[in-house]
Amino acid sequence: MKIRIIGAGLAGCEACYYLAKKGYQIELYEMRPQKMTPAHKTDLFAELVCSNSLRSDSLENACGILKKEMELWDSLVIKSARKNAVLAGGALAVDRMGYAHMVTDIIKSFSNVEIHHEEVEKIDPLVPTIIATGPLTSGSLCEEIKRLFGEDQFYFFDAQAPIIYADSIDMDKVYLKSRYDKGIASYLNCPFTEEEFHRFYEELIHAECIEPKDFELKVFEGCMPIEIMAKRGPQTLTFGPMKPVGLETEQGRPYAVVQLRQDDALKSMYNLVGFQTHLTFPEQDRVFRMIPGLEHARFAKHGRMHKNTYINAPKILNPTYQTKKYPNIFFAGQISGVEGYVESAASGIYAGINMDRFLQNKEPVILPKSTVMGSMSLYICQADPDHFQPMNANFGLLEELPPHKKKERKQKYAQRALETMEKEVSKL
Repeated sequence: MKIRIIGAGLAGCEACYYLAKKGYQIELYEMRPQKMTPAHKTDLFAELVCSNSLRSDSLENACGILKKEMELWDSLVIKSARKNAVLAGGALAVDRMGYAHMVTDIIKSFSNVEIHHEEVEKIDPLVPTIIATGPLTSGSLCEEIKRLFGEDQFYFFDAQAPIIYADSIDMDKVYLKSRYDKGIASYLNCPFTEEEFHRFYEELIHAECIEPKDFELKVFEGCMPIEIMAKRGPQTLTFGPMKPVGLETEQGRPYAVVQLRQDDALKSMYNLVGFQTHLTFPEQDRVFRMIPGLEHARFAKHGRMHKNTYINAPKILNPTYQTKKYPNIFFAGQISGVEGYVESAASGIYAGINMDRFLQNKEPVILPKSTVMGSMSLYICQADPDHFQPMNANFGLLEELPPHKKKERKQKYAQRALETMEKEVSKL
């Protein structure tokens, strides 16, 4: 029997990779380039659209632990990311094109994977299917999901940060440093004096935005546009994305800092860290050129908003990413209610594991809450369905440990998670 996987994003590719190695015949559906989304630019699999960063690689961060858990399952996304990594301090960031080409080539190398570049509009509940269409699921498929499960879909608007060309940065005004000097110094930092910051702040909060049409604006906290964040008060920025702590120079600590992260292997482009936005393009040119060092910035890509869609996971899913109503149907990726690139990829592995178990008539794998992968799936399935929002991996989701000294606590979480996951992998 064939398995149908809809969507060749991070989650779909991870599920496909896991199941293809098991020998299943797979039909992988990806509507691009026949039908593009508002955010994607290529027909490559697992394309990264919002940022080139897969966040922290430290085991003192839940996302760092999650990457290590995924590597125990032979994650295609993490493997490809490491092969195409660019300098980003303590984070794992990638050359987007090199990474996406590698994922695409590996998936296409499987003779048992049949690729269809077409939009899927109907789901057959009798066919084993993993729906991994991401936050930009097409309208037709959204309507089909509503028809099958009888639940309206939630949505929110996600914001992307601008990317600027490196040769347009005034290198005399910026300095190279990673926060607290962690890892290799790899961020360009644009320092503000107090006067410069307040001028910038006033222009930012009064700048013109692109207003969404025909939709209610519902912004997910983790992707809050910089201008909306700023309207909560200037300290929201100086204690948030423009925090100067840990970025001191010989001259002392700046009043505020904008960090620029390398976006490609050639260091030809840089991303404005934390500056997701839905300002109009002319306003981005005007306001962001007030940042010291970016007075003559040329934009490789402006920031923009796009609609994200996700299901009401507590009502629809089991912790295995299998749907309660149709045993043949699984969800994975951001449409399932996890949030973030790494989390989406991890859910694809998890869905693949349990699709395999289901088709072999074996007991499903429910990963313990002491692992990051397990804690995420348990959260989205056990959250309050009336107030459900997507969630990133974080320590607050993990099963609590006995009290430890603050410095030891995260190390203990990491040690327990990885030891537990090694045992889970060995069972299969």
